[in-house]
Amino acid sequence: LEKASGQPALTRIGRFYITRELGRGSIGCVYLAHDPVIGRDVALKTLHAQLSGAERNRRTTLLINEARAVGRLNHPHIVTIHDASGEGNTPFIAMEYLQGRELDRILAGAQRFKPEDAASIGWKLADALDHAHKLKVVHRDVKPSNIFVVGDNQPKLMDFGIARAPNRMGEWDESEHSDYTMFRPNSALGTPYYMSPEQAQGKPADERSDIYALGVVLYEMLAGRKPFEEKDPDRLLHQIAFKAPASLSEVAPEVPPILAQIVMKAISKRPEKRYQNGQQMALDLKRYLLRERSERRRRNAPAEESGAETPTRDARPSASTAAPAPSVSRTARWPLLVSVTLVAAAAIFFTL
Repeated sequence: LEKASGQPALTRIGRFYITRELGRGSIGCVYLAHDPVIGRDVALKTLHAQLSGAERNRRTTLLINEARAVGRLNHPHIVTIHDASGEGNTPFIAMEYLQGRELDRILAGAQRFKPEDAASIGWKLADALDHAHKLKVVHRDVKPSNIFVVGDNQPKLMDFGIARAPNRMGEWDESEHSDYTMFRPNSALGTPYYMSPEQAQGKPADERSDIYALGVVLYEMLAGRKPFEEKDPDRLLHQIAFKAPASLSEVAPEVPPILAQIVMKAISKRPEKRYQNGQQMALDLKRYLLRERSERRRRNAPAEESGAETPTRDARPSASTAAPAPSVSRTARWPLLVSVTLVAAAAIFFTL
């Protein structure tokens, strides 16, 4: 969506009062709106009124499918949908209002992420995908424009419009052939640069296709380029399906080898060679982060920890380290005892 800051043409959609337009694209707008019932701001995704009847119906179905897919999920790194409606002249979904930027806008500014930052974002997204997969939701379109980054590099996975989910709506019924309904049969779903090899060949996408797409996103975050950047769509799909990508260690040698191996495993051509679920990938990324942070603490440890501290001018020895009182030898005790006895006798004499 392109950013916009003008006054919206609409003032209200359903119970939501429109505050301002946040952005618009070829098929719809996103507004900042206020829910007077709950008393909170939301991001309201709507469709353009000028869409044709058939296109409008198809896009409305995508909106409702997104709401149905995300409605099954509850994860800190997946956008929350509060409400949705496909009825009336203005179908919409009401999402949590996030302040940040889409990852593709960040990457468009030629920003390359530090390895630790990329790994931190990566494990959170892998964990989010694992949560979705366990509830039988496959995103099928993981890409930078569908990842919103807020706060201190906190990612939010969004846009589940073409996700495979048990409760999808569709224009055709494939219930006799599959446990799920998909929007279109015999078509490649997803965005070409982030498609898995099986998607590029028109084969069904499963959880490991999402893992592949996340691997491509991490590759781009670390290397500043995608594994394949062919402009011609047919050639691009052929490369994704059959050509080995350049090793991340070769393209970006500054990336730690362990992290590069994680990314390359995620984008393996054969699904069985990839991480089989998001939990496995998240665990490896977290292990990498723990090792890196532990090593950094070891390198940055102060020098005095390895040797004796030099006391300051005002330092005072503690009780446990104070010098012991000097001892008196036996030979020196007799004169002392005699002196004490004479003093005592004199005191008694003068008091008589």
